[in-house]
Amino acid sequence: MRLRKFLREAVVPFSPYYGELFRQRGIDWRDFQSIDDLDLLPLTSKADLVNPRDFILQPDSSVLRKRGSIIASALLHGTGATKEQLEREWRPVLMTSTTGRAAAPVPFFYTQHDLDRLAMGGRRMMEIAQSDPAFRHVNAFPFAPHLAFWQGHYASLGFNTFMISTGGGKALGTEGNIRLIDRVDPDALIAMPTFLYHLLQQAAAGGSRWQNLKRIVLGGEKVPEGMRQKIVVLCEQLGSPGVSVLSTYAFTEAKMAWTECRVGHDKNPTGFHLYPDLGFIEIVDPQTGRRVADGMPGEIVFTPLDSRGTVVLRYRTGDVTDGGIVYERCPACGRTCPRITGNVSRLTDRHQLNIDKLKGTLVDFSELEHLLDDTREIGAWQIELRKRNDDPLECDEVIVHAVPMNGLSGDALRELVMRRFREKAEFSPNNVLLHDWDEMRQLQGVGRELKEQKIVDHRPTSSPK
Repeated sequence: MRLRKFLREAVVPFSPYYGELFRQRGIDWRDFQSIDDLDLLPLTSKADLVNPRDFILQPDSSVLRKRGSIIASALLHGTGATKEQLEREWRPVLMTSTTGRAAAPVPFFYTQHDLDRLAMGGRRMMEIAQSDPAFRHVNAFPFAPHLAFWQGHYASLGFNTFMISTGGGKALGTEGNIRLIDRVDPDALIAMPTFLYHLLQQAAAGGSRWQNLKRIVLGGEKVPEGMRQKIVVLCEQLGSPGVSVLSTYAFTEAKMAWTECRVGHDKNPTGFHLYPDLGFIEIVDPQTGRRVADGMPGEIVFTPLDSRGTVVLRYRTGDVTDGGIVYERCPACGRTCPRITGNVSRLTDRHQLNIDKLKGTLVDFSELEHLLDDTREIGAWQIELRKRNDDPLECDEVIVHAVPMNGLSGDALRELVMRRFREKAEFSPNNVLLHDWDEMRQLQGVGRELKEQKIVDHRPTSSPK
């Protein structure tokens, strides 16, 4: 059993945090007869990562030397080769980090063993997306110590395919990205949804012809259906009809990412295809922490099964899925691996921005993101939260900034947004302000921010969130 072996050989003897946890609770790795026995362990949350070093596996050389596999390796290959093997498995060589939006950034360390798994997962993503080693790929994720960029990089190595990384807007700027893509003529683009949308829009407006595109792979943000359709339309304008737009799901603590498979344009995505040999995902009730039945909504909790470097068990992601996890064969690609289905949104975002008291109504802004992305008459948008007169004791105000499309007049767009808000959230924004594309790029921080700003909170910091 992978879990028990992982606990026996790596976590219990070498993790300062979990080794102590097992001792305090009187838990033994032998107690884990099936994956259901994970209930013996408490959930781990970001609040527990006060000292990140305690979650890095720190092997004891005297323990390793006594293992039969190490003794056999030394006898067969010599002590030098065995030492090199152990260093590849246990020595941290790469660090990524959480973004630090809701709290201080938390570092996560990889050994070469982890990087091999990152490349393996990336290869699987390429296969699930029906890429081809002969494709030319452009990775437009920002150069940063974050999982998104590195997963793209190692996916190309694992799949043995060509990929050029642009560093996103902060490195080359939007114009620089367009010039590079003009020259490379790629088959696939990999990027943040908001940045890629602006990139495509500006490229189309400038007369670029990207006639070789076959795949758009998006990560780092939600991808509502409306955003997918707008991207497909822009690709058609650039000369590439029939592009497949795929969303991915990842979080720093997993040290891997998952993708949807390719489906027809008239069909809904079938979910993120998981790797049960590398990690186990369970869905729990966010309030009780208890596991829910297959196909039921809840919070995503992750446990690695073959990791080194930084390791967290039963990690609460703060992400909730309204479709849960399913195990039946995928109706699109036929794979039998488990899948996370439905819409995924962040509980942490809700606590900070998305749920607030507005005119007596609790508002879920994640639903409003889908509402605005699904509105074809809006090209791009931003929701701004303010306090009336910047007074912490005054009422909250919601301002929608929007770029109109399809020739809709300003008054008609305002009325449309007001009506859709009333239908979805039972309140209307205080104002709808119209902008051109350049103004919206400035508002969202395209090319400046690691993630473009689609929801901003300008309420005074003394205001309760």
